[in-house]
Amino acid sequence: MSLTLITAADAVRNLDRFDTVIDARSESEFAEDHLPGACNWPTLNDAERQFIGTTYMQVNAFEAKKRGAALAARNIGAHIERDVIEKSRDWSPLLYCWRGGKRSGSLALVLDQIGFRVNLVEGGYKAFRAAMLQDVQARADALQFQVVCGTTGSGKTRLLHALQRAGAQVLDLEALAQHRSSVLGAIPGVPQPSQKRFDSLVWDALRRFDTTRAVFVESESKKVGNVAVPERLMDRIRQSPCINLQLPTDERVQLLLEDYAYFVANPEHFCNRLDVLTAQRGKAVVQAWKDSVGRGDLAAVVHDLLLTHYDPVYVESMQRNFSQFALALDIAPAGRSASAMDAAAGQLKELAA
Repeated sequence: MSLTLITAADAVRNLDRFDTVIDARSESEFAEDHLPGACNWPTLNDAERQFIGTTYMQVNAFEAKKRGAALAARNIGAHIERDVIEKSRDWSPLLYCWRGGKRSGSLALVLDQIGFRVNLVEGGYKAFRAAMLQDVQARADALQFQVVCGTTGSGKTRLLHALQRAGAQVLDLEALAQHRSSVLGAIPGVPQPSQKRFDSLVWDALRRFDTTRAVFVESESKKVGNVAVPERLMDRIRQSPCINLQLPTDERVQLLLEDYAYFVANPEHFCNRLDVLTAQRGKAVVQAWKDSVGRGDLAAVVHDLLLTHYDPVYVESMQRNFSQFALALDIAPAGRSASAMDAAAGQLKELAA
C-alpha cells in the first residue's frame, strides 16, 4: 500500500508524471474548472451533494454522514468497475477534490487498499489553483514574447495560425477565451470558459513553452470578452517587442467579412450587436449602420467601423499600453490569404531565431 500526500506546488511542477489525474468533485464543479487533463469521478454528484447538504441542515450531521457514506461507496464502486479493473499494479493516479480531502480521500483510501500507488493533492483544487497562479507569474517572467500588433482586420489571428503551422511557439489567447476580443467579438453559440477555467488553460499553455525560443502573442486588451488575462502576463506582453502587421483597408474589410461570416449570414444578429456601440457612437450613427446592413451593404458598414471607430481606438491604445510599439517591426503580407500569411510567418520565424 502506498498513499502519498503531494503538495499543491509539487503537483504544479510535476503534473505530467502521474498516469491519471482524477477530480473527485461533482460534475458542475468539474465543468467550472479542473486540472489540465483531469477526468471526473464524482464521489457525490450534484444532486447527491444537494441532498446531503439539505440533510445536514434540516436533520443533523450524523444522518448526513451516514447517507453520504452510502452514496459515496456506491459511486466509488462504480468508478472502480468502469475504469480501474483493467489497470495494472503500477498505475499511479493523482487525486483531488475541493479542499478538505474527504471526497478524494475516500476514493484514495479504496484505491490504496487495492494496492495502487495513489497520490493525493494536499488542500485540493483550491490549493492547486493558488500554486498555479503563482506559477503563471513565474513562467510569464521567464518567457520571451513577440507581440503581433495591427489594426482590426489586419490578420493578426491568421498570422498566429500561420506561425503555428511554421512550428513557432504561439499563445492564442482568443482561442483559449473563445472570443474575438472586441465589442463584436462574441462567437454565436460558443460560451466562454469561466475565469478559473481560462486561467488554467493559460497556465497549461505557458508551461509547455521552451523558454529559449520566442512566443508569439496577439496585442490583446486586459480582458478578452468576459475573462481577464492574468495581470503579470499582461504586463510582460505589454513590455515586449512588437510587430506591426499591415494590410490595405479593402483587404481588411474582406478579411472581416470572411472571419465574421455569421454576421453576413445573420444581418439581424449583426444589427443587434451594433447596439452596444450606441453609447460611444450615438443613436444616429448606429441607426445609419443598421440601415446599410438592411440594404445588404455590410462592406460599407465594416469600412466605416474600421476608419471611424476601431482604428482611432486601436492606435491610441497601442501607443498608451505597449511600451515598444513605436519601435515595432512592420510586416506587410501580400494579402489576406493563407499562403501570404505563411510567407510572413516564415519571415518572422527567421528573424526571431
